[in-house]
Amino acid sequence: MRFGVMTLIDHTPDARSGYLVPPAERFREVVQLAVLAEELGFDAFGVGERHGPPFLSSSPPAVLGAIAARTHRIRLFTTVTVLSTLDPVRVAEDYATVDQLSGGRLELTIGKGNAPEPWALFGRDSAEQYALQEENYELLRRLWSEEQVTWSGSFRPPLTDATTLPRPHQQPPTVWHGSATSERSVELAALWGDPLFSANAIQPVPRYAALIDRYRARWEAYGHDPAAALVGSGGTLYAAADDRTARREFAPYYESAVAARNVPGNNTPFRTVDEAADHGPMFIGSPDRIAGKIAEQHRAYGHALQFFSVDTAGLPFARRADVLRLTAAEVLPQLRHALPDPLDWPYAPGTEADAAVAEPVR
Repeated sequence: MRFGVMTLIDHTPDARSGYLVPPAERFREVVQLAVLAEELGFDAFGVGERHGPPFLSSSPPAVLGAIAARTHRIRLFTTVTVLSTLDPVRVAEDYATVDQLSGGRLELTIGKGNAPEPWALFGRDSAEQYALQEENYELLRRLWSEEQVTWSGSFRPPLTDATTLPRPHQQPPTVWHGSATSERSVELAALWGDPLFSANAIQPVPRYAALIDRYRARWEAYGHDPAAALVGSGGTLYAAADDRTARREFAPYYESAVAARNVPGNNTPFRTVDEAADHGPMFIGSPDRIAGKIAEQHRAYGHALQFFSVDTAGLPFARRADVLRLTAAEVLPQLRHALPDPLDWPYAPGTEADAAVAEPVR
């Protein structure tokens, strides 16, 4: 199994102290966290896309470009790119640039999004979100795999002999499909033979497992090799020396975040930190407890990639860094070789397998 860290660049006051870091400092923290993740041996770092408060992640290509300049081997994900509201020509150009800057480390994750702001901002009709996603993805695939593309569709002006520049470094980059509840997103991933990324954020594990099972069933129905289906999964992370300490320290942050996002589509049945740790998909507790929960979810999901979010309700940067250090030291070694690893990536620096791979891109 491979492991990553992801962020939506939440910009919220510390749930304990009330301190709100300035935006410039918050962006510096994101880059520093990515550099630390690579140093600790994580395999990937993801930046999501949102266009409303409390998030600052409206421009993932800019943030990933900054991270590309400070890292050497860690894979650079979007988690997710809201392709349904964007121009696929712009997406093709922006992320091919990130792919070139990073020496071919881009992994694009697309989704229709579940926040309301982009529809008005970009002049799109939310009632057409699935049709937009499907058409935009078909065009993006062609723009990355072909030159002199001639195309017409329902939602943007036609193209005649269009070649987007730069071309991607990879031929082409991998595209993952993000889904929390959408069977149509799962269908699109299976249709094109692409990997699936499950949000695994706020709902019970059986709901995410049902979507993943459907993905694998549809994947096979489209004639793809069942062994080639790849799944990634997310999850909130808070690690401490023991379960009691983790719950005590994290409770004000978790419960503040739950109260702030108590709206349809983003609310959770796990209202307290105890409910989340005991029954939710979140990873809260000692290293052994977290490792055990990941292994348990692997039995339900069969996933190859596990992402962690350590941004919750203004949790201080120093504490986020400590959580990653403890996880890298005591969780990842328990799982990295025990669970299957079908991803064909170089290992991040600092792992046991690092000595066997080529030098990083510089």
